[in-house]
Amino acid sequence: MKISHVIYKVDNLRNGFKHFKSKGFEIEYGSKRNPHNALIYFSQGPYIEVLENVKLPPYAKLFLKLIGKHKVIDRLERWNKEKEGFIELCLENYDTDFKKEEEVLKKYKQGYFITKSKRLDPSNRLLKWKLLFPEEWRIPFLMTYFNIDPKPKKNNHPNGIKKIKIISYGTNVEFIPIINELCDDNILNLFIGDGFLNLEYEK
Repeated sequence: MKISHVIYKVDNLRNGFKHFKSKGFEIEYGSKRNPHNALIYFSQGPYIEVLENVKLPPYAKLFLKLIGKHKVIDRLERWNKEKEGFIELCLENYDTDFKKEEEVLKKYKQGYFITKSKRLDPSNRLLKWKLLFPEEWRIPFLMTYFNIDPKPKKNNHPNGIKKIKIISYGTNVEFIPIINELCDDNILNLFIGDGFLNLEYEK
């Protein structure tokens, strides 16, 4: 797998949108109506998701509890409680499923939950993908790539940034071998600790 994107938590999406716009990034809301996130795409490599909150419906919470996936609920609710800044990492593949990734997680006895997602973006593209959430929050979550590529053909950020060059991600030492087996992206720098140390950009 490669790195899909990083999540940047904000307390207010509109203010977060303005902040990144003022820093010279082209940014768009994730959905045409009632967005809860915004995206900063690059022509190459991972993108940034600016997220205000995760609105998990009561019926979804009940379902996850009934099938014993309360740790997935904890993970998503943890996102909502985080302070502003980079809080999460997502890996992606270009398959339609997670068969290879499931084998890795089962090998290390890590539980997980798979679901589908979709959204109508501001360009009227119906994007669809699958998600896999490990129960252990210090292992990045996974997604299949979108059915339609939303990334621009050419980079157009006024600040001149072309892509994310390095992502430093902190986790427990016991989870580093799992992440290394899942991901072979050379821009990922793992270290012992929780959360991001740094994002470096390339102009």
